[in-house]
Amino acid sequence: MKKQDNQWTPIDISIRKAWLKTFKMYNHTAMKYNVSFSLGMVLLSIDRDGTPSTQLGPKMGMEPTSLSRTLKVMEQQGLINRVQDAVDKRVVNVTLTPKGVSQRRIARDEVRAHNEKLYAAIDPNDLEIFFKVLNQIYDLTEY
Repeated sequence: MKKQDNQWTPIDISIRKAWLKTFKMYNHTAMKYNVSFSLGMVLLSIDRDGTPSTQLGPKMGMEPTSLSRTLKVMEQQGLINRVQDAVDKRVVNVTLTPKGVSQRRIARDEVRAHNEKLYAAIDPNDLEIFFKVLNQIYDLTEY
């Protein structure tokens, strides 16, 4: 916690405020393309040759229940296909449809533009410290 004006500010509050503003910005942008932030994250997390559905949640830090709902919506919108593995029938690979590939390009471009803006405005040394501290918080947080 950081002491400001004789009060302690929890680190978590600052992380949450920054994340919430980022989330809202991406959701606002995604709405222009009839998708949500969560759908965009999934689109960016699927490899070109497909990704097993069980790997998507951990890759994105998303709970399995939320991911299942998101994948169902994406399938209904024609963004993805779920294909059972030919060798191991228990594995379901998620692949992008042509429409999904198109939406993925848009999501990638939006994320790149935002990141370029941040990298241009924030000193590289500050970013190095920022990532170091975030990794420490990640390592120290237990559940």
